[in-house]
Amino acid sequence: MSETRIARIGDLPLREGGILPNAHIAYACWGRLAPDGRNAILTTHGFTSSHLFVADRGWSALVGPGKPIDTDRFFVVSSNMLGSSYGSTAPSSINPATGIEYGPDFPLVTLPDIVAAQKRLLDSLGVTNLHAVVGNSYGGFQAFTWGVEFPGFMRGLIPVETAPKMRAPFDETGLIAQFATDPNWNNGHYYRAGGIHATMTRLRIATLKNYGAEAGLRAQGLDPAAIAAELSRQAGEWADQFDAHSMLALGRAINRYDVTGQLGRITAKMLYVISNTDALFTPELATWVMPALAAAGVDATYHEIDTEHGHMGSGADAAKWAPVLAAFLTSLPP
Repeated sequence: MSETRIARIGDLPLREGGILPNAHIAYACWGRLAPDGRNAILTTHGFTSSHLFVADRGWSALVGPGKPIDTDRFFVVSSNMLGSSYGSTAPSSINPATGIEYGPDFPLVTLPDIVAAQKRLLDSLGVTNLHAVVGNSYGGFQAFTWGVEFPGFMRGLIPVETAPKMRAPFDETGLIAQFATDPNWNNGHYYRAGGIHATMTRLRIATLKNYGAEAGLRAQGLDPAAIAAELSRQAGEWADQFDAHSMLALGRAINRYDVTGQLGRITAKMLYVISNTDALFTPELATWVMPALAAAGVDATYHEIDTEHGHMGSGADAAKWAPVLAAFLTSLPP
């Protein structure tokens, strides 16, 4: 597994105003960049995941030597999101103006800011053109945003278990209300008050259930008690790492994400992938997304993964769509 690296990308102007000073992005990479800088693939991760999702989750079946995203052929860069909890500038970072964590004072970032930071990362690595941008869920938001923000910079887009806009608003007020029940919340200044680990663990258990994790555990032969214990274990590990303010910061970006009116800017070929049991991004999305892409002149194809694993289907049943992914990447101009 590649080690996490840090790219210093300087002061970053933000779309909604202001500047994020001394920004940095965490990332990992595999393979070798071609001399012309044109054989790179950018992989983008989900809401509360990390840039290592392609190595330590189900997507590891899709990325590596001889796999669909072939690291013998491609230089694969997996970028942590700006605002996330895994090494990039985020609410838990030190605010240079105050000398303490940003916390609730972290500035508003948007999807265009997130991909602008990634573009600076790629520039620093010598990438001159992307073969493709591949991402699931929130990573798919980034793929769509790449297509409209930097048309012509990539030859393919593969948004997975996602959509060109969020189906329902992110409930920031409701989430803050849940966080505020924790005795350590302290109006959001909890870093030096012991954190809100128990509350984050409960929230993650509910999220894993919504994503369809129970089906995967049942398929492993676990009984209800063992499933509950495993969900609690996974949620506790996640709560050890993920920051509540990152969830809020990235959620605010969701509420400003909608590229449906800009699809005509996309020049790359697209493979749009949905899992047939996904409760978050249901197959019905394709009934309007695909016609909208066609009306905008986007060369797009659709694939539906037959899976019992809901929103986690692209990783849990990677083998079921790996040939489609490989064929699409091969079809793109070299």
